[in-house]
Amino acid sequence: MKKFSTIAFALAFPLALSAPAFGQEAARTAPASLSSKCNFLPDAPDKHVVVKGDTLWGISGKFLQNPWCWPEVWGMNKDEIRNPHWIYPKQIVYFDRVNGRLRLGTPLVEGATGITKLQPQTRTLGADEGNAIPAIPNNLIEPYLSQPLIIEKDEFANAPRIVATQEGRVYMAKGDKLYVRGDLKDNKIFQVFRPGTALKDPDTREIIGYEAMYVGAVKLDKKAKTEDGVDTFYVTASKEEMGIGDRLVAIPPTPIINYVPHRPERDVKARIVGVYGGVSVAGQNNIVSINRGSQAGLDVGSVLELARYGKIIQDRTNDKKPIRLPDETYGKLFIFRVFKNISYGLVMEVSETVNVGDQVQSPER
Repeated sequence: MKKFSTIAFALAFPLALSAPAFGQEAARTAPASLSSKCNFLPDAPDKHVVVKGDTLWGISGKFLQNPWCWPEVWGMNKDEIRNPHWIYPKQIVYFDRVNGRLRLGTPLVEGATGITKLQPQTRTLGADEGNAIPAIPNNLIEPYLSQPLIIEKDEFANAPRIVATQEGRVYMAKGDKLYVRGDLKDNKIFQVFRPGTALKDPDTREIIGYEAMYVGAVKLDKKAKTEDGVDTFYVTASKEEMGIGDRLVAIPPTPIINYVPHRPERDVKARIVGVYGGVSVAGQNNIVSINRGSQAGLDVGSVLELARYGKIIQDRTNDKKPIRLPDETYGKLFIFRVFKNISYGLVMEVSETVNVGDQVQSPER
């Protein structure tokens, strides 16, 4: 978990709101500066008391038509979007109807004038950041955060590999020694993976990566002493038996799991290339991979729309000429892990099954 040593104003604002501003008679439309897609729900509540188990996605859905509008209604800039949005249980999210914004604060006693004041909050981040509510339910994606999942084509060719085992053993278990060749790039702790299904771009049909099977972890014991020598490792964890030919990838830093849902900075059009687990269709809370990544402008927390190409039918009113029906959106995809040309996303709010080859695109502004 990323640590912060400074004292931060955690999206808390001094705010004075009159009682009528929270009434049903107040204006419900957002100011013109907000996207037309970022309207508040007609029945949005005046406030929401944050409780354990809440998520940014869920709270956003109580106020907004589209959860990816979260940064707009908080007036967040690019840097704030890329950093965790720390909100904690017992805090209160208020709907400032006059300005069309959400606010965070702790209420003071309402005075005789009917004015409710919110006290700005400061918090030293790092001591209790683990209690902050996540963007989406962590249990759905935690198993997929630390394991490689995707080994891209260029990485696969250059990854260090197991070339020999202790006493010629076929497979290795925890505590056993093994021998590796390849560029370690000064890393000492690695995950071991076995290349699995090749992922092909639905448009070009070229292999863009491999879905890897995690088999365990190893730690460097001794570096090679000669140019034609091998590095000695020992097995620290074993999920599956590992052996000659398995590849190594450096263990990434512990990921931040408190992402801000947002629209990608650039317009993105992509396709579903696979459903994790080897099946052909996905549903709510399943994991899928798409053929776009950081090079296309995606980052963690990006929200995309799932869509299906419009059907081509015959126009029975005009000589049966073929016509294409509009593309139909049927759900959302929350991107939680990004590689160079591939990303993993959690399927959210779908009304139909997700098929390999379906469209994925940035939400309309």
